[in-house]
Amino acid sequence: MFYWLMKYVVVGPVLRGIFRPWVVGLDNIPAGGAVILASNHLSFIDSVFLPLIVDRHVSFLAKSDYFTRKGLKGWATKTFMKATGQLPIDRSGGKASEASLNTGLAVLARGEILGIYPEGTRSPDGKLYRGRTGVARMILEAGVPVVPVAMVDTADIMPIGTRVPKIGRIGIIIGEPLDFSRFDGMEGDRFILRSVTDEIMYELHALGAQEYVDVYASTVKEKRASLSR
Repeated sequence: MFYWLMKYVVVGPVLRGIFRPWVVGLDNIPAGGAVILASNHLSFIDSVFLPLIVDRHVSFLAKSDYFTRKGLKGWATKTFMKATGQLPIDRSGGKASEASLNTGLAVLARGEILGIYPEGTRSPDGKLYRGRTGVARMILEAGVPVVPVAMVDTADIMPIGTRVPKIGRIGIIIGEPLDFSRFDGMEGDRFILRSVTDEIMYELHALGAQEYVDVYASTVKEKRASLSR
């Protein structure tokens, strides 16, 4: 109830009026049943505007840090994350990764929409980076279609490190659903997982025309952080 109230009454109309998002291919999202929206990730507001334009409930897996911050600001952040349908996950790896997978599978088991960023983190420079195979494992285990989504110009509106977005238009391009049922039962094959992931990244590249770099975005971030010390 809180999610729909924020989306259609409190926050949604205001955001639509200010940022006037344009959308292509909205009818490519199935009207019912479990589906994964696999999107590029340019800005924090990607997780706000994509659910805003989809008529169905969309859940995103978000860093647990957003839900554990202290004080009034922490409460506001947690409330906002819940209002936009985001679920806390631990990205530390190992058992935490397995728990994240199960969280996503639970959303899909309910026949809902799950939003995922295959790159695993925001792009540090607007380029499209190599996808993590965890998304492929989830796709094959759940046996659901995948809809590629390209967010456009969200990094210009709210770059990494900023707290308040600038006024401007953002775009959302939604591609046709991808069917990976030919790989049923092969979620344990790392070569298949890489193949599925690469196919998704190829579709994202085709939709958004971002420059593609075949390394992980997290690796680029780590290198930049070490150089700045």
